[in-house]
Amino acid sequence: MTARTLILASASPRRRELLARLGVTPARIAPADIDETPHKGELPRPYVQRMAREKALAVAADDGFVLAGDTVVAAGRRILPKAEDEATARNCLTLLSGRRHRVFSAIAMAAPDGSVRERMSETIVRFKVLSAGEIDAYIAGGEWHGKAGGYAIQGHAEALVAWIQGSHSGVVGLPLFETRALLKAAGFAIG
Repeated sequence: MTARTLILASASPRRRELLARLGVTPARIAPADIDETPHKGELPRPYVQRMAREKALAVAADDGFVLAGDTVVAAGRRILPKAEDEATARNCLTLLSGRRHRVFSAIAMAAPDGSVRERMSETIVRFKVLSAGEIDAYIAGGEWHGKAGGYAIQGHAEALVAWIQGSHSGVVGLPLFETRALLKAAGFAIG
């Protein structure tokens, strides 16, 4: 391995697909195993920044750069959970129906020397007012599973978005503009 080896601290296939759009393929995948519980009273922005940094540091290696990311859907000051069951997904979609929310997507890159560079995108998303039938249909499709806020904008939920201001790729899970800047600053060849 060389000093320009990239290790992705994420098992997310979406993050790998987004990296590929930059012409980058990680040398290896090493998901971080950390406690992702928000601290009491922790706000969405500092939480997502802390998660990305902790993931990068948990996987830090002397044989390459470690790229880690985290994405949070926030309704006001509230961090919405990753939906692991239908009830949670339904609650999230009901809460987000017809209103704006913010999606924070943080990335951190730990260098072999232990230094960490960080970037973050903030995107505002507004869903249309969702009928009970639309929520039921979305839940039945199953793409909400494991997704922050109970939806995947890269799937059927995109048709429920009335407007978006910011980074679409950030909502998917890896803000490409910010990621490109970090990789270029570290000397990676970007297509």
